[in-house]
Amino acid sequence: MLNVSATFDLQKNVVSNIFKKEASVGRFEEYSRAVDTQIINIERDGGVLYSWKGATGTTQIGKYDPTTKHNKLLYTFDKQVCVSSCSLNQEETLLAVSLVQRTRAEERLKPVSKCLTLLIEIHPINNTKVLKAVDCKIRVQFLYPETNRSSVLESHLLLLADEGYVEQYHVMLSKQEGYRVVMCNFERMAKDRVVEDFMWTQWDAHTQRLFYLTYRDKAVLVCVQFYPNHNCETVFELALDLPSNPITSLRFINLGFDHYLEEEPVQCDPIRMAVFTNTIGSMCVCYSQQITPHQASCSYTIVLVHKGCSKTFTVALDGDISPHTRDLHPLFLPLGYYILVYLPGHFLHCINSRQQEFLCHSLFLSGPESDLGLPAEGTVVFCLPDSTSLLDLAAGRMFSLVISSEFLLQLLQTPGPSRPDNQRLAVMHCLLVYLGPNPALEQRIIDWICDNIMPFHTFDQIQEFVLGERKHTHTHTAAHPLTLHLALLSPPDKKLVPLFQEEDHQQRVLIGQMVDKLREHLNRHLPRLGKKRIDLLVVNYVAKLLELIRYMLESVWLKYRLAPCVMCLNKPGSPAEWTVFHVMCRILEATKSLCLPLPPGYHTLLAVLGVRCLPRHIFLQYVDQGLLQLTETFVSRLMTDLDNSHSNEQLKFSILKRLPEPMEQRICHLWDHPVSSACISRGYVSSLLKKQANTKRSQLNRQAGSTGLNPGRPGFRPDFLPLTYLTNTLADLEEEALNPFEEQENVDARFVEETALKQTLILLGFEVK
Repeated sequence: MLNVSATFDLQKNVVSNIFKKEASVGRFEEYSRAVDTQIINIERDGGVLYSWKGATGTTQIGKYDPTTKHNKLLYTFDKQVCVSSCSLNQEETLLAVSLVQRTRAEERLKPVSKCLTLLIEIHPINNTKVLKAVDCKIRVQFLYPETNRSSVLESHLLLLADEGYVEQYHVMLSKQEGYRVVMCNFERMAKDRVVEDFMWTQWDAHTQRLFYLTYRDKAVLVCVQFYPNHNCETVFELALDLPSNPITSLRFINLGFDHYLEEEPVQCDPIRMAVFTNTIGSMCVCYSQQITPHQASCSYTIVLVHKGCSKTFTVALDGDISPHTRDLHPLFLPLGYYILVYLPGHFLHCINSRQQEFLCHSLFLSGPESDLGLPAEGTVVFCLPDSTSLLDLAAGRMFSLVISSEFLLQLLQTPGPSRPDNQRLAVMHCLLVYLGPNPALEQRIIDWICDNIMPFHTFDQIQEFVLGERKHTHTHTAAHPLTLHLALLSPPDKKLVPLFQEEDHQQRVLIGQMVDKLREHLNRHLPRLGKKRIDLLVVNYVAKLLELIRYMLESVWLKYRLAPCVMCLNKPGSPAEWTVFHVMCRILEATKSLCLPLPPGYHTLLAVLGVRCLPRHIFLQYVDQGLLQLTETFVSRLMTDLDNSHSNEQLKFSILKRLPEPMEQRICHLWDHPVSSACISRGYVSSLLKKQANTKRSQLNRQAGSTGLNPGRPGFRPDFLPLTYLTNTLADLEEEALNPFEEQENVDARFVEETALKQTLILLGFEVK
C-alpha cells in the first residue's frame, strides 16, 4: 500500500564523508579500520545529529542537513565519551549534550555521577558549561519556536530526567565582536519545573508540545504547549482507560536515541503508546496491548481527541507469534490524517481519523496485501517528527512513506465479489480525497466507473466520486461572483462534449436554488466571513460541481472516442454511444438523489443519445418516466433533422402531443408537414379573426360611447372557421351597406344564416343543390 523509499543512509551520507575528510589529512587507513557512528537525535528541521568514534581516541558530534546534503562538524571531545542525548538550538550556536560516565577500575572508589549534562558554545570558542551532574539519565531537547526575528539572543532547553521530572532552562546569549555568540549570566540562568511526575513522555517537534502520562486515580495524558515567548501552559488533560501499571519503565518518545542501555534489564511494557497530530487539527492517541506468544488476537485503541470519541479494535491473528518474540506490539504509523496500524506478516489497518462515524472509510488488509516492505519483525522502527518518515535505528536508515496510488487502483479494480464493498469505498475515498486532485488518477477512476457502471450493493460509485471531489471545491480568488456565475452557465465551445448553448430553465432554477440555500446556510452559521466572501465561496462551490460533471463527461467521451457525428439524429447509435448513454443516465440518477444541478445542455445531449440508441417505444417510455426531458433545443433538432418517413412521423406526432402548448406552437413552425401547415394556418386565421373582432368591437364601443348606444352584438367563437369568417364578413358588409330589410319588420334572421350555410356547403361540394 505504501511506496517506501530510503531518504538517508548513515553509511552513504555520513560515514563515507568522514572517510573522505580523514583521508585528506592522511588518516584514512586508521578510520577505515574503526569508525563507530550512531544517530543521536533528529531535530525539527530534519537535521540528523550523530556522533562517531575512531582510532584517534576522540568523539565528535556532527549534523547532516537533508536539504543541502552536507555534513557539518559541531564539536570534538578530546577523548572518547558516551553520548546518550544531544540537541542543537535553532540558530546552531548552542549544543546540549548528556554523557554517560563510566568509571574505570582504578577510579571506582571516587564518587562520580552517572550522567553529565553539558551546554557548549559552538561559535567561536567551544566554551563548555556543566548544567547537571546526577545519577539519573538526562534527555535534552532545545525548543524550536517559530519567530520572524532574524537574530535571536535566547534559547530554551528542556531537560527530562529518568526520575520523572522535566525542567526548562532559559539561556540568554550576547554577541561579541560582531560574530561571537556566547552565554551570559550562566550562573544565574533561569529555569522552571514544567513536569513533576511522569512515566511516559513524547515530544512533538512540529507543534512544540510535550505529552506525558501520569497516574492519579487512573492514567491521565497531559499536554503542555510551549510558546515562542518561552512561556508554556497545560492545554488539556485526558483520562485513559489503561491498566494500573501500564508502563514498567520510563519511556521517551521522539527525544533522541540512547545507545547505552545494555546494562539495564530489558522490560516488556503491557502498553505501547503514541500521540499523533496533524496540521488540519486532528489529534489521535494510539495504544496497544502487548502480544504474547501463541496469542490468538491483537487489540488496539485509537482515541480521536478532536472528535471526542475512541474506538477499540480486536483483530484475530492468522498465525502464531514466535515464542522467542519479546515485547511485540503493532506499529502505529501516521500518514496525513490516516493512522496505519501495522503488524508485519499479519495485517495492515488504515484508519481515517476524519471520518470516525464511517467505518467503511477505514481500509483493512491482511495476508500478502498487507506487506509494506518495511524492516523485518524485531527491528526497532521509530516514527520521525515529520510524520511521514521512519527510522531503522539499527541499520541507520531513514525511509519516506507515500501511499501508492497504483496499489490502491489494483485493489479498486479487482474483479468480481472477492473485494468487499467497504474496501472499495475506502480505497476510492483515499484515492479521491487523500491523493487528489490528480487528473490522471481521476481519469483512471472514471474508467473504472464506466467499466462497473451499475451501483454496488452498499454504495453508489458515481455519488461517491462526486462527494469525494466536492472536498476540493475551495475558494478561487480570480473573478467576481457574478462574472463567474455567468461563466459557469455557459460551458465553452472549445470543450469536447457538445453541451448546447441553450436556455435550460429547469437547470438554471435548480442552480439558483442551490446558490440561495447555501448562501443562506453560510450566512446563518458563518456570518464572520462577510457577505462578499460567502458569495464568492458559494458561487465557486456550485461552479466546481458543474465543472466536475463536465469533466466526467469529457473523460467518458475520450474513453469511448465519440465523434461529432454523435449529434446526427438520422443514424442509429454505436455500442460505444449506447455505453455513454447508460453512463449519463447513471450520472443523472446519482445527481438527482443528491439534489445536485447538472450543466445546462445535459438533458438535450442525453435525449439526442436516447433517440440514437433506444427503440422508439422505449425512448417514449423514458420520456414518460421523466428520465429524458424534451427540451426545446432537442425537439427543434428532431423536427428539422429527421425526414417525414412513416416511423419518423409517428415519433414526431408522439413528441408533439407530449409538449406543453406554448412549446408545441413554436415547434410547429419548424416542421415542414401538411399537419403542421394546417396548424399554423388555423392559428393564423384564429389570431386574425380575434384581432379583427377586437378591433371592430373597439370601434363599436367608441361609437356607442359617443352616441350613448350599446350595440349588443354577441361575439362569434371561431369554432368552425369558414362559417365564422363568412358571418363576420356578412356582418361587416351589413354594417357598411344599406339594409334592404330595414323597412320590413318580418325578416327571419335565422333563415338567412341557414341559407348562407347551405350555399357554402354546396360550393364546397359537401351537398347537392
